[in-house]
Amino acid sequence: MPEMSFVVRWPDGREQSCYSPSLVMHDYLSPGQEYPVAEFVQRTSEALTVASDRVLAKFGMRCTSAAQQMEEIHGVSASYQAGAVRVLSMSGAELL
Repeated sequence: MPEMSFVVRWPDGREQSCYSPSLVMHDYLSPGQEYPVAEFVQRTSEALTVASDRVLAKFGMRCTSAAQQMEEIHGVSASYQAGAVRVLSMSGAELL
């Protein structure tokens, strides 16, 4: 199953490397785009849920890394009342 990483910049300039167990994130985010914080959280939460569901279907269990990444994004986003998150890069790889 393909996995991917993506790097974002929060409104205060902080950069964060993120993980998804599926390339589905490409359906929700685009490199170079900015998303209001609440929309970014909604998009990544939905994508990570879909990714975890794909892992469940293939391996019989949910992806704990996707759940952890979602928690991290929610935690960081709580610091921002406004602003936008910029997607700096997205890259994927096939698991061997």
